[in-house]
Amino acid sequence: MATGILGGTFNPVHMGHLRVAEEIREAFDLETVYFIPAFIPPHKDAGEASPPEERLRMLRAATRGSGFFKVSDLEIKRGGISYTIDTLKRFKLRFDDLYFIIGADAFRLIGTWHRYEELFSHAHFIVMTRPAFGTVDIPDMLPARVRGKLAPFNDAERKGVYIHESGKKIYLYRVTQLDISSTKVRNLLSEGRSVRYLVPPPVERIIIQRRLYRS
Repeated sequence: MATGILGGTFNPVHMGHLRVAEEIREAFDLETVYFIPAFIPPHKDAGEASPPEERLRMLRAATRGSGFFKVSDLEIKRGGISYTIDTLKRFKLRFDDLYFIIGADAFRLIGTWHRYEELFSHAHFIVMTRPAFGTVDIPDMLPARVRGKLAPFNDAERKGVYIHESGKKIYLYRVTQLDISSTKVRNLLSEGRSVRYLVPPPVERIIIQRRLYRS
């Protein structure tokens, strides 16, 4: 069973998150995509995020009714800084065929992640790119210590695939570019403006009812 993992702060979850997850689920024939909100994101100021319980509530509301999307509270229950290596190791106990979904900008910085070299042994990587991203080879985006462990992989359906010495593959996948970000949503809310059609209706209701992201 192929399982996708999409982590992040989700502060708040918006339509862009859901759309890229749907595109990748379909393209890679994933049985399920797990959304995993971080308790304390390692590379962001935790003080900027709404409480983890609120972000979890919004994610559950956004994915309710989907037969393919699930939400995991693993990192929130674990507490502390949410390191991806710990999450992948836990998921590996349940699922053999894991696909870690990550944006290209974050992928470029993976050399700063906690125990980053181990990540490539626990899951395939799907690196999301935008139409304006241009042509970049996967090894050029990685530290030398990882580049030396990669080899081109001949995939009849996809170009530019690489395989790690562990047997896990790294794919580039171009997703639809939606000009939506959690920062944009928060800024609009702080100005008292509408976020309708940027976030799912159930998320909008939660934000209004609980007065989230107000100045």
